[in-house]
Amino acid sequence: MNPVYFIGVDVGSGSVRGALVDPTGRVIKLAAKNLKTWKPKVDYYEQSSTDVWECCEHVIKTVTKDIDKEYIKGIGFDATCSLVVLDNNGNPKAVSNSNNDDQNIIMWMDHRAQDEADIINKTGHSILNYVGGKVSLEMEMPKLLWLKRHMSKSWPEYGYFFDLPDFLTWKATGATTRSLCSLVCKWNYEYSTESKQGWNVVFLKSIGLDDLVEDNLKKIGSKVLMPGDYCGGLREEVAEKLGLLAGTPVATSIIDAHAGGLGMIGTKGEDIDQQMSTRLGLICGTSTCHMAVNKDPISVQGIWGPYFSAMVPDMWLNEAGQSASGMLLDHVISSHPMGGILLKDLNTGEVRNYLRELLTKMAESKGLTDLSLLTKDFHIWPDFHGNRSPLADPTMKGIIVGLTIDNSEENLALLYLATLQALSYGTRHIIDVLVHSGYSQFKSLPICGGITKDPLFVQIQADSVGLPVLLPHEKESVLVGSAILGACVSKHFSDVKTAIQSMGGMADVVLPNQDIKSFHDKKYKVFLRMFQDQLHYRNIMDN
Repeated sequence: MNPVYFIGVDVGSGSVRGALVDPTGRVIKLAAKNLKTWKPKVDYYEQSSTDVWECCEHVIKTVTKDIDKEYIKGIGFDATCSLVVLDNNGNPKAVSNSNNDDQNIIMWMDHRAQDEADIINKTGHSILNYVGGKVSLEMEMPKLLWLKRHMSKSWPEYGYFFDLPDFLTWKATGATTRSLCSLVCKWNYEYSTESKQGWNVVFLKSIGLDDLVEDNLKKIGSKVLMPGDYCGGLREEVAEKLGLLAGTPVATSIIDAHAGGLGMIGTKGEDIDQQMSTRLGLICGTSTCHMAVNKDPISVQGIWGPYFSAMVPDMWLNEAGQSASGMLLDHVISSHPMGGILLKDLNTGEVRNYLRELLTKMAESKGLTDLSLLTKDFHIWPDFHGNRSPLADPTMKGIIVGLTIDNSEENLALLYLATLQALSYGTRHIIDVLVHSGYSQFKSLPICGGITKDPLFVQIQADSVGLPVLLPHEKESVLVGSAILGACVSKHFSDVKTAIQSMGGMADVVLPNQDIKSFHDKKYKVFLRMFQDQLHYRNIMDN
């Protein structure tokens, strides 16, 4: 019997990765290629759609090398929710005064559109109920409004606006369809009941973007499909370049974090509840996304959603997150004097390993039963890039309490440890708000992404929240998620839920250390107080 394979392609913030995946969810081959990023101004982050697609071609060709093209049954794409801008001919068009058409993507992490987000939120439109009450400047409508206000001469020349996942399927198939996942989560597209489906023209008019409706919604898309639906067959010229069969089925795409949710939510752990609604999935990369699904819609102030069928068909999704997690840890290390010294000889992963070993020695020298106890007087509020959830305040700043005149490697280790703890308390804060708003108590945390390579981060997540963490045996959960879409479009599985269960695989269970619970409870109280104090300081300065 001939083998069956699916291709998953993941476009992250810093790289494109591709995988050849079998029907059990096992990654057979893996490839990656780094992306270019421009930072023309503070809070501006831009990329090139040409560079992105060339990287996609590279990883697909790499993972399919020496594989019979007949065995490739489907392709799935996922990507960050970044805004791709093209002209009327489908060519890249600049998104800032750089006037470099190669810089035609406004990345998700770009924070230029603060004023535009404020304008949209002041409308008080009911559609904002599906984004936790406030649109985020990381979403697409604020970015589109920014382009119209600040790039007014170019605005008439913009022909197509794609969420990056949809741009990828367009390049592969030529289809201008859009993914329901991208539109409902990042574009304020309505999809909640049979009577509320589609672009809300009244909303677009209220924010000055009603011209997007012109020409049958050509610029933003009129045909919307579910993730995993048939988007189209691989175009002949693309297939020839990739060495694949023309017409190979391509699935409607999904956002990268949601792909991670798909890849993890069906994973199995010993003595762990299998119900999807009892799990909060963490996809940890440059930022961290927290994914929760429920059979009924639950509105949560400051947390995106509820979105119907945006990740798992027929279930409502709430999406929370931290704007900077892996990015924050990298910053903490690189900005410290000792971090700069260590990075001359070691890469970031090696520095983290070194700091973890150093923390173990420091705890042993002090006779501590757990190294987390080292930060009794060291506290961090981690919103160096604003708060995505649950405060939904991009103007929040980071706070460090416990600084001394010390630039030693031990001081860097403490700073690193306190940052890991702060990120975990952020997860706890999100869980508290979800449960307070109507979610049942969560029973496990499936987790994936680059930061999870640090076992200390994983253990602190479990300890801080008091829940078992599920670490999938197949580490590339995001790629498995995009491959699940490829499996669905190939008709190998009857539906997405069957594919999730079949390809989710097994997971190791990391249990929380209950002996240190009271310590983390105290630090969590400090964590919440730091946020309140920051608001108090603002109030003093504003009056």
